Amino acid sequence: MCGITGIYAFNMVGRVSMINAANATAKLSSRGPDVQDIYNDQTVALGHRRLSIIDPTPEGNQPMWDLSGRYCIIFNGEIYNYKSLKQELTSEGVKFQSETDTEVLLNLYIKEGKDCLQKVNGFFAFAIYDFQDKSLFIARDRIGIKPLYYLLDNDRLLFASEMKSILEYGIDKELDYSALHTYLQLNYIPAPQTIFKSVKKLLPGNYIHITNDGIAVDSYYDIPFNRENYTSNSYETQKKQLESLLENSVQKRLVADVPLGSFLSGGLDSSVVAALAKRHKNDLHTFSIGFKDEKFFDETDYARSVAKKIESEHTVFSLTNADLYKHVNDILDYIDEPFADSSAIAVYILSQETRKHATVALSGDGADELFAGYNKHAAFQRIINGGGATKAAKALQPLWYLLPKSRSNTLTNKFRQLHRFAKGMRMNSQERYWIWAGFASEKQSFSLFSAASKEQLDQDSYNSLKQQLLKHIPDKENINDLLYTDSKLVLPNDMLTKVDRMSMANSLEVRVPFLDHEVVEYAFSLPANSKINGNIRKRILHDTFRNLLPEEIYNRPKKGFEVPLLKWFRNEMQHTIKNELLSDSFVNEQGIFDVKEVRKLKKKLFSSNSGDVHARIWGLVVFQHWWKRYCRN
Repeated sequence: MCGITGIYAFNMVGRVSMINAANATAKLSSRGPDVQDIYNDQTVALGHRRLSIIDPTPEGNQPMWDLSGRYCIIFNGEIYNYKSLKQELTSEGVKFQSETDTEVLLNLYIKEGKDCLQKVNGFFAFAIYDFQDKSLFIARDRIGIKPLYYLLDNDRLLFASEMKSILEYGIDKELDYSALHTYLQLNYIPAPQTIFKSVKKLLPGNYIHITNDGIAVDSYYDIPFNRENYTSNSYETQKKQLESLLENSVQKRLVADVPLGSFLSGGLDSSVVAALAKRHKNDLHTFSIGFKDEKFFDETDYARSVAKKIESEHTVFSLTNADLYKHVNDILDYIDEPFADSSAIAVYILSQETRKHATVALSGDGADELFAGYNKHAAFQRIINGGGATKAAKALQPLWYLLPKSRSNTLTNKFRQLHRFAKGMRMNSQERYWIWAGFASEKQSFSLFSAASKEQLDQDSYNSLKQQLLKHIPDKENINDLLYTDSKLVLPNDMLTKVDRMSMANSLEVRVPFLDHEVVEYAFSLPANSKINGNIRKRILHDTFRNLLPEEIYNRPKKGFEVPLLKWFRNEMQHTIKNELLSDSFVNEQGIFDVKEVRKLKKKLFSSNSGDVHARIWGLVVFQHWWKRYCRN
């Protein structure tokens, strides 16, 4: 795992930016703490930071050239089938000078051009430069596990693994208010938008190719999905195929020349991954994080039970609220584009502690989006199926509105969920999905803007992106329509962004077996009732792997990887919120938000009816800290 950055200059003005390549590369140090190197000529500058995983010898350092000296690659990621690809290339006479997957990818591209992307199995963002014809090829993996930011103007193409690297080139930092409008609802910014108008995210399964003929930004892969055509195999056959595919995926991800372990939260997904990994790695080390002060969210007893069952060497990092809170500023400082999934705090600490024992960790991410693991999936299923209880919940919406709603205890959290459910029932399918995917409505988000900001908002741009994100949800949806949308929206822009940023902040590579493209494609060939049936979510995962895990794993409520934001905001962070980041004086000085509306949110935060306001406050805190760091003059 590594960090990459580069520039392709179209003219002399673009070449001036090359002087910033060294600083831009250095900004990626946590992604690659082992080696830094840069190549540049009159056309390109290519920077690389290396985290050595496979063949940690100097022969594996990058930028890497082929033996002819014509092609150069910088690569972030892993190619899991590189050994079979290497055998194929060797049989055709290709010579190698290292044992890396990087060199295999480079030679595969030399042989097949962009068609090489159809053969590789892995996660990646890479760039390959052809010194002879001055072409540059950049690609991102199929699912969007690894990030790639870019800026394209008349003078240059800039690209990097992180926004902080792009900023080192000296760019226009005009805010994109349509992206901010989306952020205030979802707490993240979906690709291709970023917080800056000038910078974009390369979409999953896309590439950029610069040649003498011009610049192409195009797609090479999309998850195949036909909502009218699912497998006709029996449920028993489906289970056998899933087990085979997932075990093969896990096994491929165990290749490393450094210590490797597995996250083990105590939930189904990470437990399945760990159990399958133990089949092929006798000395598997598993890692969990626990919350001493928050027993409602502490799952370490389940994790210990799984570790005992599969006989892994298990380590629990047991933390207090104070331990969690002391990392908040480190995380805020690392975030270089507003991103406010609060579970990132727990992932950051888990990654930091795991890195003391391993350089690579397996994770269970992706299973919820593929196999229907979220509350919203169960809620949609209830609406699709109908029934008396569903109608009653809708009819009682005025009552849910009046009752106190917060996440502070079980009863008020249930009122909060019922209110969201009843509200969503009155919407069409797309609007229901959108409101359940976020924490604020469009009206609530828009009201937060100052008068000047409202004038800056490009409503057409916002509507266009939203329409694109929701286009796969028809008027009469089924669960797979929602999961497909999750795979385009929630998975790459929230879940994978969270894991990538927080693990890379600690120089830890995280691999996600559920997101092998063969597993993903198989998941979308399964009918909805294989995934959710009655109250059983992720049905096929439960049934396929039941014999591998302790019975208590299957008879427990789903818990989010949450942190006690509400308590922090009312205690340790109260001064920061009231007198600093969300103070009237700072909000007025900044000019982006409406002071009165921010004041209303603060008032709700300290009330007995806080609802989801803590998530909205966290979104504002993250943005304000980021704005002070990167945009304040």
